[in-house]
Amino acid sequence: METLRVSSKSITYGEFASLFAGPVRVSLTQDSLRNLKRSHAHFRTQLDAGETIYGVNTGFGNLSHITIDSQDQKQLQINLVRSHASGTGKPLEPGIVRAVLLLKLLTYAKGYSGVRPAVAEKIVQFLNKDILPVIPEKGSVGASGDLAPLGHMALALIGEGYVFFKGKKCSTGTALKKARVKPLDLHPKEGLSLINGTQVSTALAIKALLDGECLLKSADIAGALSVENSFSSRRVFKNDIHEIKAHPGQKAAAKNVYRMLQGSEIVQSHSNCGKVQDPYSFRCIPHIHGACRDSYTHAAEMINHEINSVSDNPLILKDGTIVSSGHFHAEHVAQALDFLAISFSELGAVSERRTHFFMKGVEGKFHPFVTSTPGVESGYMIAHVTASALASENKTLAHPASVDSLTTSGGQEDLVSMAPWAGHKLLSIQKNLSTILAIELIVAGAANTLASSALQAGRGTGPVLTLLGAYCAYRTGDRPLASEINSVAQCIQSGLLLKTVSQAIHLE
Repeated sequence: METLRVSSKSITYGEFASLFAGPVRVSLTQDSLRNLKRSHAHFRTQLDAGETIYGVNTGFGNLSHITIDSQDQKQLQINLVRSHASGTGKPLEPGIVRAVLLLKLLTYAKGYSGVRPAVAEKIVQFLNKDILPVIPEKGSVGASGDLAPLGHMALALIGEGYVFFKGKKCSTGTALKKARVKPLDLHPKEGLSLINGTQVSTALAIKALLDGECLLKSADIAGALSVENSFSSRRVFKNDIHEIKAHPGQKAAAKNVYRMLQGSEIVQSHSNCGKVQDPYSFRCIPHIHGACRDSYTHAAEMINHEINSVSDNPLILKDGTIVSSGHFHAEHVAQALDFLAISFSELGAVSERRTHFFMKGVEGKFHPFVTSTPGVESGYMIAHVTASALASENKTLAHPASVDSLTTSGGQEDLVSMAPWAGHKLLSIQKNLSTILAIELIVAGAANTLASSALQAGRGTGPVLTLLGAYCAYRTGDRPLASEINSVAQCIQSGLLLKTVSQAIHLE
């Protein structure tokens, strides 16, 4: 197992992929440890000198005017963690929790938090032993840090609450005893530092970006199969057409569809049909898919910036100055997630429109609802209804979370980002999208079976049809479709569809 070296150097969201695949090993570089020691030394100097430091010798939020005596400062941190572990809902999946822990380490490695190296080393222990705090998915508004979910993370580090260990949920105390790990003893500022930050919001964004890479290309694959089997034009995807627009995402999507259809006898079979224009959902695939790709690129840049940022508060600067700031505010993350939600919702919307086209039938090629015996059979009528339901759901979920805010903490936190909700609904949109695309693929494959199975498909679409044939009983007429839809959706989510096509052609 490769060891992830945690340092102050910049990394990208793609380097988190291994955390979603299973347990990992991490280590702190000497540079990171030096940064931790420096910031902690500065912090202790200021505290011992009697400086007023928010959340260390003061209360929190709207209670920041209350002075905390030195004998109560450690208890303050414990109380903080316990009180903030107030989340609700299903636990975050293991990969997201690992990402949260690693993101917290990355913040500490930069040396602006003032915590002891022991805090970072405890997180390293948890990751290396794959002791994963049970973090409820709901309860954060994405400002003053992801307080509630990070409260549950911190609670596990001090030996309380619950964790997943060796695949099972158990009390943290039980897991630590089995793993021979001691709980963390919190010192001044350390509880506050653990619960401050955008790590949960950012981890959700990383998950969405990693899944999104596959979905963007899968949308092009589905679109190409629909273009081919709806007898639409391939030439509108030629490179020289799209070179006169400057959007890189548009060019990439056009190249993908054009390459997918290379060598297609189905495309050649209607080259002189006389049809001038196809519907937008086919003709404008590069423009619609391309816009989504470019939004994705912008969002990825914003998240990469956040990954490499310090989101703690207060901050201990390199000269020893301690300052309060708003680095825990996840507005950048929230807006990036909202961009992505709109984009992936739109991919589902245009996919559903292409499926709708097939429901009308193509004269001389296949009947409405892609049936072999219309009337007696309903074909893919209700599969399309399912796609419509999910596309509509996605449109509702795509409403930006970042434009909403509720004042919390007695008015101190008066405008929050709602980044975690932006992340959760984006993941729901993406899951729905995989099903919408699966239905489009199945329906386009059915059209091929009825109208074009004797003709050679494109270099990229041929492997897709072979894959669909392994899951779809096309020649048996009406049948329950739920299992086929779920199976093809899983092919998309697992990357099998993309891998199958990528073995035949290069996709941008």
